[in-house]
Amino acid sequence: MKINEVVMPKAEDVAFYQDNGYWIAPKLIDDKRLELLRERMERVYNGEYETGRGPWPGGWQPEQGDVLRKTDNSHWTDHALRGLATDPSIGAIAAALMGASSIRLWHDQLLYKPGRPDRRSGGNVGWHQDYTYWQCAAEPTLITAWVAFDDVDLDNGCMQVVPRSHKWGMLNVNDFFEQDLQKQQEGMELPENERFEVVSLRMKAGQVSFHHAYTLHGSGPNTTAHPRRSLAVHLMTGETRYRAGTRGDNHMNVGLLGGKDGDLFEGPSFPELYRA
Repeated sequence: MKINEVVMPKAEDVAFYQDNGYWIAPKLIDDKRLELLRERMERVYNGEYETGRGPWPGGWQPEQGDVLRKTDNSHWTDHALRGLATDPSIGAIAAALMGASSIRLWHDQLLYKPGRPDRRSGGNVGWHQDYTYWQCAAEPTLITAWVAFDDVDLDNGCMQVVPRSHKWGMLNVNDFFEQDLQKQQEGMELPENERFEVVSLRMKAGQVSFHHAYTLHGSGPNTTAHPRRSLAVHLMTGETRYRAGTRGDNHMNVGLLGGKDGDLFEGPSFPELYRA
């Protein structure tokens, strides 16, 4: 698969990302490919694995019902999902934004926010910084590409980010599963002279947003009659190394690496998307 030069960020886009901690790319995934991805997503939820291998255990299970679904490493299960998680254009964009010479896959998360028109709460994603869960990486040399499978806005719970928060370091409030976003906000200890300002990332299906591992983000409920579907492709620079003895030591990637403190996260479990 070739790199789509049309969607590559310009110098001003890279500057925007570095200043704000996020950037939205133009439409990268065409409608035909989106249709296939949605179909394969449904197959994963039905336990139909093209490769014969299931995702990382411990994610959403059918008996949990109509709740937010998070499925780690769906790229193990299906060639189309793997193609998206290792898309070289996504890797090239990540490299440009991060100023990196190479990009590898950290892991992916298949995300499904069910639609319920009568819902005014629930199904939220709490305010969090991804690096909270990834402190097994020695430095926050990570970036997430969030691929929209559907049009997203406030009605169906689009992602919301706090600009410049990637410059604040680790905050005292971080919980992906927290439902009371207002309570979280009120409990945050922000750096001096900084304000909690939210930007809603309204996107068309096939667009991809990018955010830094320190960028504070979350989302509200889906109050439409249709699901909000996406794949979060978590990426890292080729210089990302394991740091032992942190909260992140229970992360699946530590087991997949099977290495020691200071080792690079590399090898078949962390495929390379891009190299300059």
